[in-house]
Amino acid sequence: MREEIENTIKTSVSAKEVSGANVLVIKDGKELCYAEGGLRDIEGNVPFSRDTIIRLYSMSKPVTSAAVMMLVDRGQIDLCESVGRYIDTFSGMTVSKNGVKTKASRDITFHDLMSMTSGTVYPGMGSDAERESAALFSEAEHRLGTDNEMSTMEFAERTGKNTLAFDPGETFRYGTSADILGALVEKISGMSFGAFLQKEFFDPLEMRDTGFYVKDENRSRLAKIYRSGNDSIREDKTCHLAISYNMDHAPAFESGGAGLCSTLDDYSRFAGMLMQNGFANGRRFLSEEAVKYMTNGELQPWQQPGFDNWTGLQGFSYGNLMRVMKEPGRALLFGSKGEYGWDGWLGAYFSNDPANKLTILMGMQKIDAGTWHLTRRIRNLVYSHLHDNE
Repeated sequence: MREEIENTIKTSVSAKEVSGANVLVIKDGKELCYAEGGLRDIEGNVPFSRDTIIRLYSMSKPVTSAAVMMLVDRGQIDLCESVGRYIDTFSGMTVSKNGVKTKASRDITFHDLMSMTSGTVYPGMGSDAERESAALFSEAEHRLGTDNEMSTMEFAERTGKNTLAFDPGETFRYGTSADILGALVEKISGMSFGAFLQKEFFDPLEMRDTGFYVKDENRSRLAKIYRSGNDSIREDKTCHLAISYNMDHAPAFESGGAGLCSTLDDYSRFAGMLMQNGFANGRRFLSEEAVKYMTNGELQPWQQPGFDNWTGLQGFSYGNLMRVMKEPGRALLFGSKGEYGWDGWLGAYFSNDPANKLTILMGMQKIDAGTWHLTRRIRNLVYSHLHDNE
């Protein structure tokens, strides 16, 4: 398996599709395979190694989901509660329909945020909601590195003043919901989102390389970001979604949707905790019921078409900031019913398959990767070897 995965990575590197990548496969709680290939720094000729730190981007979202479920476990929130109860600007929001702004049919709930059915969206130019989101992110990016960076809560409060793309609960639309949840965790816990994650997850799980920035002594391990196209690959020092490219200081905006960095070994500890129904390192992080709920999300029938438009994720539904495989027969890759996880904008990838007690993690830093053909090739390759020794 390792040789075949590394050959697959090598082929992609040779085609200048990706600078490098690594893969970690865990079966029955034990490492089945680790593979790597290519470079994390082309100019410096530095290999993509096991201790390479990657920007997770949207693979931050499952961690944010777990933080919310911890608060649910403790009876501190109800998923049906209005977000406006905690952040005033989310009361009485407006929605734009055919260019006309009206009052939204109801307020956004925690559940809307967890299922990406809130109506808050990522930047774009196609609607009032997208343009207002783009303006907010642009301002946040321009304030990076100044003594007036936009904070987690300011971002959420400003989002509450923006226009919704649709009425809450109407459909699925990927957007800033997880960033708002990060601010809500701050509000309810009484500590910064980063401090909450450090105390409740990263320290006890021994995730030493995971956080919203990279410490000075570890910066040489942070992979560079690359853009590929026209048979070439080049570094792109982007601050996409207001995440500092250098990740060299604790940011004011601790993005629950995109802000974390980590290593495959670190993230495997989080994935393992979920696979063990909330238990790890001799302690319970989440109740079995919380993990069961978190990993079995599903959109309502009228919301599902919004997710079905996502190329390559046929057979899956969405809930609690993760995909969940519901119909393997409709999928475009190997897998099992109940498999869950998510990916990131730069190609970081996470999958837990409880039926096979299998975890697959991939690391890379290629713009607009997500779940792309290299991901599917490697994932299918792993599944093809699952029963080799039976």
